[in-house]
Amino acid sequence: MRKATSLKLVFDAADRGLIPTSGTVLSSQNLLGQILAEGVIHGDSAELLTHLARQSVDLFFTSPPYADARAYSRIHPDRYVEWFLPFARAMYAVAKPAGSLILNIKNRVANRGPLRGQRHPYVYQLVLALQHMGWRWIETYIWCKPNAVPGRFGPRTKDSFEYVYHFARSNRPYFDLNAVRIPYKADAAEIERRKRDRNGRHNTGAGFGRDRTKTYLLGGADPGNVVDVPQTYNQHYGVDHTAAMPEGLVEFFVKAACPVDGVVLDPFAGSGTTVVVARRLGRQAGGIEIHQKFAEEARRRIASNTASDAQGLLFRVTAG
Repeated sequence: MRKATSLKLVFDAADRGLIPTSGTVLSSQNLLGQILAEGVIHGDSAELLTHLARQSVDLFFTSPPYADARAYSRIHPDRYVEWFLPFARAMYAVAKPAGSLILNIKNRVANRGPLRGQRHPYVYQLVLALQHMGWRWIETYIWCKPNAVPGRFGPRTKDSFEYVYHFARSNRPYFDLNAVRIPYKADAAEIERRKRDRNGRHNTGAGFGRDRTKTYLLGGADPGNVVDVPQTYNQHYGVDHTAAMPEGLVEFFVKAACPVDGVVLDPFAGSGTTVVVARRLGRQAGGIEIHQKFAEEARRRIASNTASDAQGLLFRVTAG
């Protein structure tokens, strides 16, 4: 197995190419190829994203550092939108016409300043700023965490959910609902009966309704926009990162928002969960990580390609 090395990139002002420390010039297309080959490269995505070929990525799936949350990234919530927008502009230019940006983020309780003790609105401010920039706000998902850890949040219950926002480059993004449908609990014979059941074709006096028989023809139910995935604690199983993402969350959105063999990129790659899962699902995937320790850990994890989360169902709720 080839030993993974850190790819520290610098820029050549003469040809606007990229020169690794080895001295080989990389074009925009070659840079993407290098990221996909390495899995995760060490560098600043705010800079590297601007050197990728335009309209070359199908899906950006990422969970950026939350405001004022981690020792390795202290971004004041008052300045979070200003900090994030350069990344968003670069991703917009690089996304394919049917491409998407899917963003996992959570607003937090301010620990200082005039909003101390209140939920800070930086997440909502960011959503509006991205929409104003040109990203189309397609949907808001709730990531429900049934095993959330109790915390000290004052007059509040524990944090049991996070937001996942779906933004798209255009009004016709790639989205495969069939890839994430929930299997029905009923057996095959019952499903066949329901397909023929005219009583399933229901309309209300108000003039709206649905033909439930058609859903059975699709093999499963629409999962809805509440995604129930246990929070991961896989840093205790060899993933050296304090905010590792659960693999089930990545799986849901990669299946839905990126075609098979499409390109998935995570500009805040962390422990490499996005890359590991997307590759396992038959997508081309890579990431950028500014912290060298995390980039090295991500490459180790990608090379091992082992499932780090405990096995379990993506959803607790199944359709009848």
